[in-house]
Amino acid sequence: MSANAAGLPPRFLRTPEAARFLGLSGRTLEKHRTYGTGPAYRKLGGRVVYSVDDLQAWADRGAVTSTSDPRGAVLPAKRHDAAALAHASRSTR
Repeated sequence: MSANAAGLPPRFLRTPEAARFLGLSGRTLEKHRTYGTGPAYRKLGGRVVYSVDDLQAWADRGAVTSTSDPRGAVLPAKRHDAAALAHASRSTR
């Protein structure tokens, strides 16, 4: 049951708490925010906050059922990362 359904105010977490909730480092969550690949966030009073429901929804979107599921693919965040990834995959063949 979500916090709103119980009549309680929504629960918001700052970046360190949100990262712990997801099992990520704070820096990884910051990078996801920068690249637009992370969970939805809000700015309240100049502070970045995440709702628990948005964090859970983002984590659920990453659920996969097999290694061949395309949703499990890691997409490079920057062009130079894509080139490095391509180079690494060629050198391991």
